[in-house]
Amino acid sequence: MGHYIEVEDGVNVYVEDIGSGQPVVFIHGWPLNSKAFESQVSVLAEQNFRFIGIDLRGYGKSDKPWSSYDYDMAANDVKAVVDYLKLDHFVLAGFSMGGPIAIRYLTNFDQQGVDKLMLLAAAAPVFTQRDDFQHNLKPEEVDGIIDQLKQDRPAFLGQFADMFFEQEKSPEFIHWFQTLGLEAGAHSTIKSAIALRDEDLRDELASITVPTAIFHGKKDQICTYELAEELDKQISNSVLVSFEDSGHGINADEPERFNSELLKFLKGSDAK
Repeated sequence: MGHYIEVEDGVNVYVEDIGSGQPVVFIHGWPLNSKAFESQVSVLAEQNFRFIGIDLRGYGKSDKPWSSYDYDMAANDVKAVVDYLKLDHFVLAGFSMGGPIAIRYLTNFDQQGVDKLMLLAAAAPVFTQRDDFQHNLKPEEVDGIIDQLKQDRPAFLGQFADMFFEQEKSPEFIHWFQTLGLEAGAHSTIKSAIALRDEDLRDELASITVPTAIFHGKKDQICTYELAEELDKQISNSVLVSFEDSGHGINADEPERFNSELLKFLKGSDAK
C-alpha cells in the first residue's frame, strides 16, 4: 500500500507500506529512494514484519520543494510519517545519508517510539573530514561532486554506480540503479550533498541508548569502514557487522547475508 503523507503545508512524501507486524522504517541514501530496499520487502513481510519505506522529500515519488534539505527537516518528515501511521515500537533503519537522518531523529525526538536502530553503510557521524576527524572524503571532494551534478547529472550517476558496488552487476541492474537517482530532483541532490558535506553528528552519538546494529562493507569507497568503527566506539549499545566482500551497496553486494543478519537483529539475537 502506498501513502502520500503531508509533512508540511504543500509538501507530501510518498511511503511504501507492506506487510504486518513490527514496523521497520527504512530511510534511503543519497540520491536514491525507497525502491533501493526492494530486496528486503518480501523477506520482511514473509517473516511478519511491516516494511515502511519513505521517499525523502526531493526523491522518488515525493514532492521536490526548492528548499529544506538539512537533516533536521528530514527528521521532521520522518516524524510526520511516524505520527500519521501511528507507529510505535518500530525499528529505524538508515542507509548511507539515511543513517545520519536516523540519528538526528533519535536526537530531536528523544528516541520516541524507536525500539532498535540500524545504521547501514551510514554516512555518519561525519561524512567529510575535519581538523579533528580525518576519515572519509574531503569537503572539496563533495564540492567536485556538486559541480559534476550541475554539469552532467546522468554521467555522474554512471560513475557513482561504479563506486557503489564491489560485486559485478549486470548492465540492466546498473541502468535500474541510475534511474533511481534520476527520479530525484537535481536541486534536491545538490542541496542534500551540501548537508552531507557540512553536518556533524559526533556530539549526538552518546545519547543513543537503543540496541544498534551497524552494517558496513569493508570495501566501501563512499563511506569508508572507519566511519562504522567510529560509530561503534561512540554508541554504547551497538554491534558492528562487517561485510568483507561488499562496497557501499551492502544489500546488493551480499544480499543473502544482509537479509540473514537483518532478520537476526530484528528477532532479537546478536547480529554477529
